[in-house]
Amino acid sequence: MSHMFLLCAALLANITAQILKPVFLYMRTKKFDIRETIACGGFPSSHTATVIALTTAVAITDGIDSNIFAVTCIFSFIVIYDAVNVRYYAGKNIQLTKQLISDLEDMDKLEFSDPIYFEKIKSVLGHRLAEAIGGIVWGFSLTVILALMIGLL
Repeated sequence: MSHMFLLCAALLANITAQILKPVFLYMRTKKFDIRETIACGGFPSSHTATVIALTTAVAITDGIDSNIFAVTCIFSFIVIYDAVNVRYYAGKNIQLTKQLISDLEDMDKLEFSDPIYFEKIKSVLGHRLAEAIGGIVWGFSLTVILALMIGLL
């Protein structure tokens, strides 16, 4: 049962975090976009919610002094760091590159004919710190509630 709890908590945190993204977008901008349910970035971070739910579930089932808790904890740190830093700044580099191409076209009336310049590239890949913190709170809370509901706590 405890192994299914780990899987269920992690998957539930991921799916519900993705479902919450268009809701929070609407609350912030008054624009609803259902595509946010499959998008990278946004609030809360589903990657963060997933790994924190998994780590919390391991803490509940195996204890914080277990080897598997140490592994999931380090795994969570790596995923969150990647979401907040590496993927966030990769998205910023995409935005900068797009702006430079646009400025060159406008300034020098250059026309870029290579198809690569016309590819649709998503510029939001990662998360702001607040979005990751939202994922941490969501993943932890959801897992504790789930554990209480099924009698693990």
